[in-house]
Amino acid sequence: MPQLHSRCALFLDFDGTLTPIVLRPQDVQVGAWLVPTLRSLQSRLNGALAIISGRPLSELDAFLAPLRLPAAGVHGVERRDAQGRTRVQAGAPPADVLYTVERVVARYPELRLERKPSALALHYREAPHLGDVCQQTLLAAVRPHQEDWTVLLGKCVVEVKPKRATKAHAVIEFMESEEFAGRVPLFIGDDATDEDGFTAVQAAGGAGVKVGPGPSGALHRLADPDAVRAWLEAALAQWPQSAQPQSAP
Repeated sequence: MPQLHSRCALFLDFDGTLTPIVLRPQDVQVGAWLVPTLRSLQSRLNGALAIISGRPLSELDAFLAPLRLPAAGVHGVERRDAQGRTRVQAGAPPADVLYTVERVVARYPELRLERKPSALALHYREAPHLGDVCQQTLLAAVRPHQEDWTVLLGKCVVEVKPKRATKAHAVIEFMESEEFAGRVPLFIGDDATDEDGFTAVQAAGGAGVKVGPGPSGALHRLADPDAVRAWLEAALAQWPQSAQPQSAP
């Protein structure tokens, strides 16, 4: 595992990384350890900590209250910088794509449509046997719009989002900002949707950490969110409280 130290910039996915995956995303339970640990990490890293998630920022803020961390939501469609300024890539999924998804959900009520800022997600965790139906339907629906829109295949979810919004782009934008620039970037995530984030940090001399099983381009791996918690807490325990973050050369 890479060393987490005061010259790092830390990027963390949320679901499946900081919290276990649950049947319904709204039912996630945030462990009592999480907010204090993130607050301590933010202080030790002098602000160079960001959440990079497929969830909207509003949901991340609700789960992590009272923290309002630098973050990228909806895979980079939304981004809030270290000064609290938020920008959102405007737009809406094509009407014919939305219509197709609504028809599929009407046919299979065990599916769940989630509308996000400038994106949508079709969840099939309660009906995993419908995964192929969801994937092939959305891939076909988006094909006529593939110049501007793309499909993400995640864990029991298929998402439609602007092509120009990616977790990699979000990481790169953060790394160009004053608080993150010149640091060693680490990205921890669990899903295929995190792979471009791993690529971005590793291209910048950092490291990706894959959580859980499955193929990955990340250089390191942790077993599950409990292992993520143990790694973060161990790093903080070995990090003297009195140590002041140092500027990267």
